[in-house]
Amino acid sequence: MRISVSFGAAMASPFAVCRLKGRGSLVKCLQKVDPFLHRNIGTDVVAAKEERHGCKSLYAVQAEGQEQAERSVLISCHSRTNEKKFLKYISRHGDIKKYFFYESYGLYAVVEFANRESVASLFEGAAIPSVSHESMVPFKSRMLSLRNIGLADSTNQQSGQQCQPQTPIPINELIQRLSKEESIDQQITSLTDVYQLTEENSRLRFLVCSLLKDIAAAYFPECTIKPFGSSVNGFGKLGCDLDMFLDLDGISGRNASMPKSGLSLEYQMKRASSERAVTQSILSVIGECVDQFGPGCVGVQKILNARCPLVRFAHQPSGFQCDLTANNRVAMKSTELLYLYGELDPRVRCLVFTVRCWARAHGITSSIPGAWITNFSLTVMLLFFLQRRSPPIIPTLDHLRDLAARQSACKSTAVPPSLPPSVTLAA
Repeated sequence: MRISVSFGAAMASPFAVCRLKGRGSLVKCLQKVDPFLHRNIGTDVVAAKEERHGCKSLYAVQAEGQEQAERSVLISCHSRTNEKKFLKYISRHGDIKKYFFYESYGLYAVVEFANRESVASLFEGAAIPSVSHESMVPFKSRMLSLRNIGLADSTNQQSGQQCQPQTPIPINELIQRLSKEESIDQQITSLTDVYQLTEENSRLRFLVCSLLKDIAAAYFPECTIKPFGSSVNGFGKLGCDLDMFLDLDGISGRNASMPKSGLSLEYQMKRASSERAVTQSILSVIGECVDQFGPGCVGVQKILNARCPLVRFAHQPSGFQCDLTANNRVAMKSTELLYLYGELDPRVRCLVFTVRCWARAHGITSSIPGAWITNFSLTVMLLFFLQRRSPPIIPTLDHLRDLAARQSACKSTAVPPSLPPSVTLAA
């Protein structure tokens, strides 16, 4: 949908009121943003360096999200569910570490237990539904339904529970909010806060990956399914698609050392003409299982002849449009690079969110396939712009390579390397 509203009438700032007509004016707009990029926005340089050195890597973020998801369940609730009674009932199976409610084709609750044993205990008390004139596929997943337990005396529809937003606010509401801010700094920060993924939304994305992994594990018990792209690179907007990667590299036995002489064993496996053919076969089978056995998975499409074969479907309980790929290591590396750039300076993400919002409002980008600039391309353009400032805001790939070499050399002394002076957040 093309947004015809102009931000110029709503934002009282030099960046907001610049009337941008056509794609060729992007550089002029970014030149107006330049003073903002070189202004210190209240971040102490030393503290920023310490924070960067203490940042989690993308692999650590994914490992933590996967571990949390393995201890979590997704429960469909009645709209008049009483929160206190719900928690009292669920906590019988173990300590609850975190929970939240959200709405998507009904009311749902994500519950994270303190340990996996609690999930097993919950399974023991769950029953397979009995519906007359219908048959059920007896596939047990960590998606459950709460049925008429302590709901009869609930008179308040919400019962005090607060649902976490899973989609961005309407554009008109965003404009009104931004128009109340006193400076462009506050407008950009407010826009980023409104659009970026929340902790709850990120947890839900990891949980959907984990639920899908439960299906794939029937064929590949040691596989993992990881989110990549906007879901984890720090530039994701509420409501963005969920891109997933079926990772089979962690399967044991791939790099097993074989004896130079004597007896040894190896698995018998099907052979294929190419790695692409293997990927297509795997995704075809997984896609069929998702279509037939995956609760809440609808509209499954197996797009196997694309440049990057994938399975596309909608996950109704979460509201996510999902793409599952395999053997897509380049995309994982791109995700890691964008995540790193976003962690180097908090202003990077703020600028990306702002320009993306402007581009969507002026019809430069679109969710509809066509001759548009993609959000990824726009983000890469912005990163290049920030690399070419004087001094640079973020390092180039050559600088990152040099930093990685310095970090390897410093491992013996456990002293983290500092960024070169050209990358320091100067006022």
